[in-house]
Amino acid sequence: MPLQLAVLKDSKQGETRAAATPETVKKYVALGIDVEVETGVGEAAGFLDAAYAENGATVVSAKEAGTKADIVLSVNAPDGGKVSALQQGAVLLAMLDPHNNKDQINAYAKAGLKAMAMELMPRITRAQSMDVLSSQSNLAGYKSVLDATGVYGRALPMMMTAAGTIAPAKIFVMGAGVAGLQAIATARRLGAVVSATDVRAAAAEQVESLGASFVMVEQDADDSGETAGGYAKEMSEDYQKRQAALVSEHIAKQDIVICTALIPGRKAPVLVSKEQAESMRPGSVIVDLAVEQGGNCVLSKPGEVVEHKGVKIVGHTNVPGRLAGNASELYARNLYNFVETFFDTESGSLNLDDQDEIIAGIALTRDGAVVHSAIS
Repeated sequence: MPLQLAVLKDSKQGETRAAATPETVKKYVALGIDVEVETGVGEAAGFLDAAYAENGATVVSAKEAGTKADIVLSVNAPDGGKVSALQQGAVLLAMLDPHNNKDQINAYAKAGLKAMAMELMPRITRAQSMDVLSSQSNLAGYKSVLDATGVYGRALPMMMTAAGTIAPAKIFVMGAGVAGLQAIATARRLGAVVSATDVRAAAAEQVESLGASFVMVEQDADDSGETAGGYAKEMSEDYQKRQAALVSEHIAKQDIVICTALIPGRKAPVLVSKEQAESMRPGSVIVDLAVEQGGNCVLSKPGEVVEHKGVKIVGHTNVPGRLAGNASELYARNLYNFVETFFDTESGSLNLDDQDEIIAGIALTRDGAVVHSAIS
């Protein structure tokens, strides 16, 4: 009997993305996998049920979705009702937010699921095509600049007119990971003067290659500012004080500040204080991409654009979902690349070797137990 794969409609409020598109459904079917999708799964992203059906999927009701599936795909963690309806031994692939959902992880174990948190994907060459954080952060970085320009009351590029010259906007990007680098590239394409900072000294070359200037205090001795996995890490108190002083001087001269700094499994670091925000000119803008994890700016509020002493602070949630079509396409391909990599064509099953670096990195539960070292 062919492997059964189900795509669940996300139950998280405000989620617009889908875990599969008609394109990836066609690819799963080509592998010999039977696919069912929950009705309305891609509607918010512009993918109608008919398109899924035309590419080989069976469209089922919410009550039926996933009950007989060997593989279950979702964007975020399914709600408790859907989890309890899944069959024992099913592989659940989604962004499961394991550091904040430990009770839910225990529920996966109790249900006998093989729960895989896609956001824990190791940053190794073999896993690049499965890296959901990178694919979604790339879009978030792009959208952050558009969101900033949407509330900024001036133009970004220099304009020379008969009535006089308009000076280019100054944009400061805090955090030069995937989102930050895309924000830099987008802001530069729109004609702004861009600067950026990051705790990782290695980021300087990437920032400067995109035409931005790098702002950073001298590094702590023998500290690269990043983890072995390539993520930014929390720096020493002395470094934070020195960096804050430099940023305070720089931020007062900026028109737009885009905050992108996240530390996996930790509350987002505070990068912009109330005093720093107040030092900016009226009409300036701060975009906080970390607002859902506590925020990089102390004044940001999830889901709101607030104004404080003339400075607008943008705190949109689920920023990739604001580009739902593209975000779904990339996320769905990440999931397909994972399934295709571990799909055994001879047996028609998934071969999830516990010793494989990718599986060990993302597996949360197996055989009724929580198995991830960072969670258990």
